Amino acid sequence: MIKKLFRLFVLALLLVAGWVIYFVATPLQLPSMPYDFTLKHGSSLRGVSRQLVDANVLKEPWTFTVLVRVLGKAGELKAGNYYLEKNPTPFQLFRMITRGDVSQSEIALIEGWNFRRMRQALDEHQAIRHDSAQMSEQEILEKIGAQEKLAEGLFFPDTYYFSSGMSDLDILRRAYQAMQKRLESAWAERDPLLPYLTPYEALIMASIVEKETGQASERPMIAGVFVNRLRLNMRLQTDPTVIYGLGGGFDGNLRRTDLLADTPYNTYTRSGLPPGPISMPGWGALQAAVHPAATKALYFVGKGNGTHKFSSSLEEHNLAVARYQLNRK
Repeated sequence: MIKKLFRLFVLALLLVAGWVIYFVATPLQLPSMPYDFTLKHGSSLRGVSRQLVDANVLKEPWTFTVLVRVLGKAGELKAGNYYLEKNPTPFQLFRMITRGDVSQSEIALIEGWNFRRMRQALDEHQAIRHDSAQMSEQEILEKIGAQEKLAEGLFFPDTYYFSSGMSDLDILRRAYQAMQKRLESAWAERDPLLPYLTPYEALIMASIVEKETGQASERPMIAGVFVNRLRLNMRLQTDPTVIYGLGGGFDGNLRRTDLLADTPYNTYTRSGLPPGPISMPGWGALQAAVHPAATKALYFVGKGNGTHKFSSSLEEHNLAVARYQLNRK
């Protein structure tokens, strides 16, 4: 009887061992190739196994759980985003997750976005840890080591790569430092006699240029017009600053009453630069702000095709408005 039980026990062990070997060495069948999945931070072994099932990587969780426990690696599973180019075996999957062979995620911060739109993009990104979600603007600036009082315009628009689970504060810090370096570089090589007292004022100008045109070739001319106006103590009278000053109240239709409503950002009612940037300027806008075109133009009007007509006198400008705006309407 004892021998019979022993034989049954050995047979059971062999069957289990055979199943484990089969499981470990048989490639998984994923829904498609390539394939990616994400493991959440702070998950237990059971939680990781369940996430692999939910992601359609595994059909059931317990075999993988047993494998990890037998190999003594339950505490070494790494969270992150994983990218698979071919069907792995469970053992290859196990090695990938315990080594932390995560793929990099990315987020694009777009030229011309304001701070509110940038925070929305960060909040919506599933691979980012949202540490700043409940923080105020000032709290965020303190966390990333910024000395400025306003967050607007302080972050360089670019594509940032990161490991899944990185804090949004780390990404903001990188974008802030990138803008500081580029602003410092642009300011050091600026044209002489510009009407800006500080690099921050150049940043404000760059943010306006960024919003005024999508044509890279026009940026120096746009900057040249505004620099000429500053030198003559003329008001900038630029719509994007007015729109920014309206905040969430802007419905997409700029009215005459909006141009007359005084806010710190209304450059129709106030002289000089607004108190801060109105968007994230890119490198081209920064360069235009510190190297404006040498022009006599004081006015410009949109032609309706994304470009502008520049004029050096009010009479010429009124004719351009009649041609490109009134007739078109």
